[in-house]
Amino acid sequence: MERVLETIVAKSRIDLADKKKRIPASRLEMRIETLPATLGFEAALRQPGARVIAELKSASPSKGVIRPHLDIETLAPELEAAGAAALSVLTERNFFSGSLENLERARACVRIPLLRKEFIYDEYQILEARASGADAVLLIAAMLSAPEFRRLHAFAHSLGLDVLCEAHTEEELAMLLENGATIVGVNARNLSTFETSLDLAGALIGRIPAGKIAVAESAIRCAADLQKLQQLGAKAFLIGETLMRAEHPGEKLCELLSK
Repeated sequence: MERVLETIVAKSRIDLADKKKRIPASRLEMRIETLPATLGFEAALRQPGARVIAELKSASPSKGVIRPHLDIETLAPELEAAGAAALSVLTERNFFSGSLENLERARACVRIPLLRKEFIYDEYQILEARASGADAVLLIAAMLSAPEFRRLHAFAHSLGLDVLCEAHTEEELAMLLENGATIVGVNARNLSTFETSLDLAGALIGRIPAGKIAVAESAIRCAADLQKLQQLGAKAFLIGETLMRAEHPGEKLCELLSK
């Protein structure tokens, strides 16, 4: 696992152990039983045209503070109105300044699917996602063995959640495809150097079978980037920093979609 992921997960494990003591899994399960069915994240991405997963985040380890005031109640409806197919909500708090509260706030004000963007390695985190209003979760190949991926992937589906499965290398992509991934994200960011390359991402996207949903992640800054990746086979696009740095993210999304 990459060093940055090791650091993030090490801190997360400490926090998660405390949460499990304060809020037992049984309480989350009881809450889930009262919730309506999830919205179709995969179905939303299979619709015609370029499908954008707009990401709500205020900071990252590589870029620091991106948007100091993350006004969920303004930004989420603005991005929905601009044509976002789904929203991704960062919930990792130590390095991305995220929270489950942000996910819950987004759920309360939009009617499109929500992805919990988190570094997931434990079923409890998936229970949290479902209980907080998510329709999908992220699983990162770089931090999971094949058996761990299969276990978490199956557990998410058992709760009605779709799964965005993320790869950064050929080996990770092969592991995901061999183990049942249907929504396959390719992150253009190198997790060791934090440098990005759309060319390398495009090469991996070209290896994803046509029946899968290829999602291009990171480094999409303009409509030309999106169009280039679409020509290489990307069906959907996870865009965060470019939108969050814009004064009006909804207008920026329209620009990226050439609307």
